[in-house]
Amino acid sequence: MASSVYIHIPFCKNICSYCDFCKFIYNEKWVYAYLKTLKAEIKDRYMGDDIKTIYIGGGTPSSLSLSEINSLLEMTKIFKTSNLLEFTFECNVEDINEELLLLLKSYGVNRLSIGIESFDQNKLKFMERAADFKDTEAKIKLCRSLGFNNINLDLMYAIPGETLKILKKDLSLFLKLEPEHISTYSLILEEHTKAYANKTTVMEEELDYEMYKYIEKKLGGLHHYEVSNFAKVGFESIHNLVYWNNEEYYGFGLGASGYVDKIRYTNTKTLKKYLLGDYVEDREIIGEKENMDYEIMLGLRKLDGINVNDFKKKFGKNLEDVYNIKPLLKSKELIKKKDNIFINPSYIYVMNEILLKII
Repeated sequence: MASSVYIHIPFCKNICSYCDFCKFIYNEKWVYAYLKTLKAEIKDRYMGDDIKTIYIGGGTPSSLSLSEINSLLEMTKIFKTSNLLEFTFECNVEDINEELLLLLKSYGVNRLSIGIESFDQNKLKFMERAADFKDTEAKIKLCRSLGFNNINLDLMYAIPGETLKILKKDLSLFLKLEPEHISTYSLILEEHTKAYANKTTVMEEELDYEMYKYIEKKLGGLHHYEVSNFAKVGFESIHNLVYWNNEEYYGFGLGASGYVDKIRYTNTKTLKKYLLGDYVEDREIIGEKENMDYEIMLGLRKLDGINVNDFKKKFGKNLEDVYNIKPLLKSKELIKKKDNIFINPSYIYVMNEILLKII
């Protein structure tokens, strides 16, 4: 049973240099056609599960007009949500105003994810974004005055030319805003991005690592619960934990991914195909071994790792019988504490190398 829903809105007012997500410049004509098809997809593919989390991401969902956002939110009434715990809406600071917030609140949105990325002008110039601390501070105060008390801020680091001093200033400004949750992302050069096409040089790994360790230390007052995510206790993202706990979820919209009835799927990124109702591009039937591999790859992203009793209950097998982890426990790359196996915090930065050794 899928208990969560991700909805993708691929429209933006401008295209960031580093972004590899499925996106287009906002066009009213295409938005109308897209929302119509999105509703048809949801009606066609949603199977009546009880939904505990909804996440509307992009792209930039807040780039839509208020009437378009209203149409989008109206679709969420299709889902059974009597047990809804978390409803996240992604937005850019410049789109936040009282009308938008009141509209979101009227449909039960209770968590905002705001893509700030940085307040440093050189970093923003590279990313082709805009942000102003005073404006952001005022907008977040507005959010709080209207009852939004679960706010995530996105921070990007390891941008070309960035120094540790720049990161320190950035992070101190983020903390002044007192968010409940901070997601941090080191720049990764992906194909099909402006930064990749411009042959951008990535930061040296040593400095990238130093920045990661500084972020860990500076955000020590928050719960570091996943490799890139920090939250006040009780404000960990319920929706994202669905992914990391290898639970099933729906993905609706262009380029969205989902995992339903032991099938992992990814929707087409071609707008023409999507508008014709040809939603899914790839399907993968997940067998038991593949499912266990996903359990390892996703679960070890969490700082408290995988509970061996939960693994046994889910798969009927002992984790240590399926995977040869004894050498990694001996080298202390993995740690077993009580009933949990997790990556040694000293090695979390190189977690992909450890995962490759396990699988």
